[in-house]
Amino acid sequence: MTTIDKNGADDTVDPAPNPHATAEQVEAALKDTKLAQVLYHDWEAETYDEKWSISFDQRLIDFARGRFDRIVGDADLPYGRAMELGCGTGFFLLNLMQSGVAEKGSVTDLSPGMVKVALRNAENLGLDVDGRVADAESIPYEDNTFDLVVGHAVLHHIPDVEKSLREVLRVLKPGGRFVFAGEPSTYGDFYARWMSRATWWATTNVTKFGPLKEWRRPQAELDESSRAAALEAVVDIHTFAPEDLERLAKAAGAVEVRSEAEELAAAMLGWPVRTFEAAVPQEKLGWGWAGFAYGGWKRMTWLDENVLRKIVPPQFFYNVLITGVKPEA
Repeated sequence: MTTIDKNGADDTVDPAPNPHATAEQVEAALKDTKLAQVLYHDWEAETYDEKWSISFDQRLIDFARGRFDRIVGDADLPYGRAMELGCGTGFFLLNLMQSGVAEKGSVTDLSPGMVKVALRNAENLGLDVDGRVADAESIPYEDNTFDLVVGHAVLHHIPDVEKSLREVLRVLKPGGRFVFAGEPSTYGDFYARWMSRATWWATTNVTKFGPLKEWRRPQAELDESSRAAALEAVVDIHTFAPEDLERLAKAAGAVEVRSEAEELAAAMLGWPVRTFEAAVPQEKLGWGWAGFAYGGWKRMTWLDENVLRKIVPPQFFYNVLITGVKPEA
């Protein structure tokens, strides 16, 4: 049985989150951001890797390491101990550890369900990782604990981002670094949501008729996805321009701050693809579809990197990356 240190003490808890929220629970969570965070991510925990095509093989080891190298550049590796803030199922830290970025890891998340899955993934990979249920605005570790703090698509969930970054700097050792990737830009979030809604509407309406009905998920599953989407709109609190994150990081006390932006054409393909996958039965999507989706993403990424980055301002790209360092004592 996997146990999770909930409060930094010796006592542990074995969480049993409800994986399927009711309409009443969703309604309550709409009025409480942090309750929504726990409810949504506990709900998603056991199926999150499948939903987002998360794996811990070379494909995503290379992806995670690519994000790290892009924003950090040359680094003296490995870091001794690293923490992932808002770990989800451990995608970013565990793949970075497999690539040689860090020797020992700690995963933290407000969702007990996510920490449980992240620890299970780490155990399956044979990685030296511990985990705690933690609020990103009050990280339950001592000062000067970590050499590296990472996160992927987490800062936009946190009510007070500057406060959280101050906590990140507190738990970092002097000279330690943080790296956050996958944060939605303001323009990127607008077009991604618009395309996702349009894809969902088109798919769920077209599949009501004739032979296309067999491409329609059962109504109960579609209703559950709609409730999840309602929560997702609550848990996604912020969007950023690259300069926004730089300003917040500097205000928190970081030095050597820099940002990057990526994915424009790739995001415009990726979001409709993911939405379509959520709307149709999984058995209808075989290896041919997977090849199209992954191959298309790679081609659009090449277009982003080799053409669009040279002519399109960074704030129009979907993902923002940020890094900074804790000043030496």
